[in-house]
Amino acid sequence: MNNLLYAKIEGSGKPLLVLHGFLGMSDNWKTLGAKYAESGFAAHLLDLRNHGRSFHSDTFNYQAMADDIVAYCKANNLDKVDVIGHSMGGKVAMFLAVKYPELVDKLIVADISPKYYTPHHQDVMAALNAVDFSTNPSRNDVQETIEKHVTEPGVVQFLMKNVYRITPQQLGFRFNLDAFNNDEEAIGEALKESDVFNGSVLLLRGSNSNYITEEDTELIRKHFPKAVIQTVSNAGHWLHADNPTEFFDKSIDFLK
Repeated sequence: MNNLLYAKIEGSGKPLLVLHGFLGMSDNWKTLGAKYAESGFAAHLLDLRNHGRSFHSDTFNYQAMADDIVAYCKANNLDKVDVIGHSMGGKVAMFLAVKYPELVDKLIVADISPKYYTPHHQDVMAALNAVDFSTNPSRNDVQETIEKHVTEPGVVQFLMKNVYRITPQQLGFRFNLDAFNNDEEAIGEALKESDVFNGSVLLLRGSNSNYITEEDTELIRKHFPKAVIQTVSNAGHWLHADNPTEFFDKSIDFLK
């Protein structure tokens, strides 16, 4: 089994690792990845374990995901990287920075705080678990099942990106649903009290998102003393998709 993360690499220059959120994949960042590449970066759009085209594992926690990134960097001879992580990917990026500070130069965290989050993807998980691939459903059947639990069209489309042909006759999910079902608490894990990264950090939050509250500011600064916190306007939790222009402008200003 190949335990090296799948990646799409765009451009050349300073390595910039891009880490997607829960149930996402590198493909979600294709457009922005191309823009970072045009700006002089080698954009490594990663699929995290149990997601996209990367390997499946029963182990699913932030320490393991951070270690995957270290292994990826070693295999690709990357000794100093910038990192952008959204949501779950942002947590992975934080864990990476506090555990392996020598590897991370600049860190951008998109719409997630270092605190513990209670499980809050219940409707999405119910939708995914309601799909029975053993009945050999069509893509439309899968979508109809998901729509019984999830009402936002954007979220439905986001989930449908994970439906693919395992064989010419059989559909399935790219992600490892069993691993997510086994421990729904894992994704909410907080940083440890003593975890600190003293490097440059930009934290971007969506103006319409409730993932980062005013109360979180103190906690963010405790773990990341140099953190700059900025808000992306007209954007919810998927701020890079809701307002990609402002997200890109703020991130590239920081990276340059």
